[in-house]
Amino acid sequence: MRSPVLPSHLPARLASGAYILNSGLSKRNAPQEVAEGLHGFAATAYPFLAQVEPKRFVKALSTAEIVLGSALLLPFVPTGLVATGLAAFSGGLLGLYLRVPGMREPGSLRWTEQGQAIAKDVFLAGIAGTLLADSARRAKDAG
Repeated sequence: MRSPVLPSHLPARLASGAYILNSGLSKRNAPQEVAEGLHGFAATAYPFLAQVEPKRFVKALSTAEIVLGSALLLPFVPTGLVATGLAAFSGGLLGLYLRVPGMREPGSLRWTEQGQAIAKDVFLAGIAGTLLADSARRAKDAG
């Protein structure tokens, strides 16, 4: 039986998993004002989130980050599965970058100083794409 994780996947999984897990843990007991700030930022890009109470939103975000980060770090979780989760997560982050005013220079994808913290999440999308492509190739070769 093949291992669900190739050794070559481990650096990307460990780096992204540790980063996301730490992010989730840091939000776990966020004070009200932090929850309101994160919620407001997310609701600007995704208006449907305005209906969710800020503390509830941040608790759900924290839980999702802890689950995804942990799954990336656990070598028995198949790479294709965690790569799909990472693609969805990084897509949501890049959606913030594209939709929130002030993140990018007008008419450009180049980030502003304010947008730099989110623009770096393109690396998570790149990791997800690489892991997905490799998982698809492995599945095709096995089938």
